[in-house]
Amino acid sequence: MSEGSLPSSLTRDCKLFEQHVRLERGLSEKTIEAYRHDVHRLAEFCALHQRKGFNELTRKDLSQFFSMLTDAGLGTTSRARYLSSIKQLFRYLASTQRIEKDISETMELPIVRRHLPSVLTASEMQALLESTGKSEDAAVPATHFQIRDRALLETMYACGLRVSEAATLRQRDVMTDVGLVRVFGKGSKERLVPIGDVALTWIARYQLEARGKLIRQKPTDDVLFLSHRGTQLSRMAIWNIIQQASAAAGLDKHVHPHMFRHSFATHLLEGGADLRAVQEMLGHADIGTTQIYTHLDRDYIVEVHSLFHPRSKSHRKEKA
Repeated sequence: MSEGSLPSSLTRDCKLFEQHVRLERGLSEKTIEAYRHDVHRLAEFCALHQRKGFNELTRKDLSQFFSMLTDAGLGTTSRARYLSSIKQLFRYLASTQRIEKDISETMELPIVRRHLPSVLTASEMQALLESTGKSEDAAVPATHFQIRDRALLETMYACGLRVSEAATLRQRDVMTDVGLVRVFGKGSKERLVPIGDVALTWIARYQLEARGKLIRQKPTDDVLFLSHRGTQLSRMAIWNIIQQASAAAGLDKHVHPHMFRHSFATHLLEGGADLRAVQEMLGHADIGTTQIYTHLDRDYIVEVHSLFHPRSKSHRKEKA
């Protein structure tokens, strides 16, 4: 939503606040841009909820705004920055009597409980992958879109890619001769991830039979997986591809792009992979982030306890 489409009171307050932080506080241009972005996002929220000015917002509205940020996938650090920006805004508005009360003064970030990630079983993932890359009629050749989709999903699962990493993958990043993929993750941090033969086979087929049919007049910037416009696939496009594959496989689960990454890590650890190796492949800076996947294979843990703990039920039966 552009500034021109916002109510005049919101536009005015956004501009006055930006002038305040620029002229009176001597902040860096980067910090000012962050303030501008965060405050404008709150202004959009106001407009969408029929609030003509910041003075019409309630504490409940602010809580709803931060819930929206959480639902959009923003992490604790990003939401903390939003809270800092909004506190600065309301402090300024209160000091200039543009609002009667600073409703953000005692506000803190809500604690978001960490849930175990949802994953597909190995058989569910196989069903999903095999539902793509072919026509319903075996006598009809697969379309270039179907071949692209299979190559894309095989690559996401083989390498545990985030959706943004899959979308921005370049052809030059696939090092077929050594079985590795160069991935640029959060903060443009580079990592090398092994890729299996199945994914490489589908990528080669896609490049040979399908990618050329998706190229248009505009430059592709060497992006591997192209849209029907010959450009980089959007997150929504990848989400739609996964939804279609999930429906075709008959899966009774809400399947989303990040589930490929969760399943990648879980299946490796269940197969006996070293936690540090999985951390490296996922590109996690902190091994604590990776450790959440070790909590998933509960059936195996229960089985080990049952077999070997001297006070377990099955152990006592064997002794008897």
